[in-house]
Amino acid sequence: MNSATPEAAEAALLTCCGSRRWARRVAAHRPYPDLEALLAASDEAAYDMSPADLTEALACEPLNAAIPQVPHQGASPTGRSVAHTALRAAHAAYESRFGHTFVICLDDVPADEALDQFLAGIRSRLGNDPEDERAIAAEELRRLARGRLTRFAFGNTPGHTAGHPTGRTRGTRRTGEPIANASR
Repeated sequence: MNSATPEAAEAALLTCCGSRRWARRVAAHRPYPDLEALLAASDEAAYDMSPADLTEALACEPLNAAIPQVPHQGASPTGRSVAHTALRAAHAAYESRFGHTFVICLDDVPADEALDQFLAGIRSRLGNDPEDERAIAAEELRRLARGRLTRFAFGNTPGHTAGHPTGRTRGTRRTGEPIANASR
């Protein structure tokens, strides 16, 4: 990240959050001495996103990345089909009400609980006022970006699928350790 060209850094950052302004701001503050500094810059840029920046970022979040996979083990094909139908229906209701993809960060949720957490989240948030929901979506995007950046710093390819509950980081770098050689 630190040694990449500004264009390459922005392109990599856009895989973590789809706001061009956010990516430019985070890239502009390089070099980062460690992961903690990168995440702090990410948070600051996320908190400063305008409504247009948030709209842009939400538009870049793919539907498939937002919906957790239905477990295959122990579930019949009919059960998986019903679960997928319920997920699609809940997401369609959310998009119809709020005009954007439902986003939720499930990074700290065990894989076997992700589906329940996703459905509970979408159902509870469907009753929100649109303005309140945009604030919640902005916070979820900030959390997703943090997780994606962390995985990126650990050498995993960043991307929108990073919001899945399987997004536990691998590697040994801890917050506070240098990322100066992270040139991905």
